[in-house]
Amino acid sequence: MNALDAIRTALDALRANLLRTSLTMLGIVIGVAAVIAMVAVGSGARNQVLQQISSLGTNLLLVGQGSVARGGLRLGAGTAASLTEDDAIAITAEIPEAEIAAPYVRWGLQVVAGNQNWNTTLFGVTPDYLDARTWTVAAGRGLSDQDVAQNNKVILLGHTVVEKLFGGGDPVGQTVRLLSTPVTVIGVLAAKGQNSSGQDMDDVVFVPLSTAKRNIPGMAKANPRFIHAMAVKVREGYDVPEAQRQIKDLLRQRHRLVEGQDDDFWMRDLSEVAATRDASSRALSFLLAAVAAVSLLVGGIGIMNIMLVSVTERTREIGLRLAVGAKRRDILMQFLIESTTLSVIGAGVGVVLGAGVALMVARAAGWPVLISLDAVILSVSVSGMVGVFFGLYPARRASQLNPIEALRHE
Repeated sequence: MNALDAIRTALDALRANLLRTSLTMLGIVIGVAAVIAMVAVGSGARNQVLQQISSLGTNLLLVGQGSVARGGLRLGAGTAASLTEDDAIAITAEIPEAEIAAPYVRWGLQVVAGNQNWNTTLFGVTPDYLDARTWTVAAGRGLSDQDVAQNNKVILLGHTVVEKLFGGGDPVGQTVRLLSTPVTVIGVLAAKGQNSSGQDMDDVVFVPLSTAKRNIPGMAKANPRFIHAMAVKVREGYDVPEAQRQIKDLLRQRHRLVEGQDDDFWMRDLSEVAATRDASSRALSFLLAAVAAVSLLVGGIGIMNIMLVSVTERTREIGLRLAVGAKRRDILMQFLIESTTLSVIGAGVGVVLGAGVALMVARAAGWPVLISLDAVILSVSVSGMVGVFFGLYPARRASQLNPIEALRHE
């Protein structure tokens, strides 16, 4: 019996008991479907996290105002007007690890364009802020040092603001009002989507830092050098935690904080926040992989069970084959091909089912999915090995039957 004859005989045997064959494949189908869905959803989630990390900016630290206490009552983060533009200048001058320290102020206000208006978040920034956050300009031009130095009344609009005020049209060159202050649109920011907290990063507008402080009502402070926070970009190849420690020491020194006194600022490593979310998605992937492994194991045991039943049912057939000259390796190959065929067909069905489940999850929950060809090949290969492993014992048992006793079997 050649390999083609063995495959044909195996398929005929499987078709003879179609319902039993289908139920036997169910464990393999579920296991492979779980693998495909898990890899698709997990890869999509990790891809989204990587995009979010990239959108936040690489090696980025945020430094913001801390809290103050009055009469024993702590007023919360942002109440200590402790940071200034001079702090940002000192960080870039005295800390080699810091490539950029971009100061900014932020405010929620209404932007008006013609008869349309939208409440958004205004940022007063320097050109370095766009570099620190790896934020590009999709249309028009970005802010320049001259805009900041000359207090120019210009503005960059986020993608969401453009949609709300101009319906997606080109706003470059048009005038919008920030409360009572008219400013000219010089550019549109490239879309960034949501951050790791689900906040729309495109619902923002940027103006020069000097313009925000001097011309926007409600932004003026007693200290003209005041800022809300700064974005510090650490140079590539440098240790972010070490840079964080040095920045902390420098700010405590500049703010004259004595030992034991609380910081009047806070620092956050955005890459670390995104990496935590990535670790969570990996943990979920490992959990789903464990479920898939158990399903494949159960499917393999089912294949072994049904193959043992098949050997018992076909004992006379096996005896007859051996009696007319079939070799034991032919019987072994026949039953191995049957078990492997069960696994591979089940894997094929599982791939289709897993892809369908992944797409349904993407549509229902809004999660990204990424169906990997490597995952498909791996799943089918593992399923084939499961078929060989769990089919080997029944196949060996069939091949070692005594022809005379097999022919007498009732």
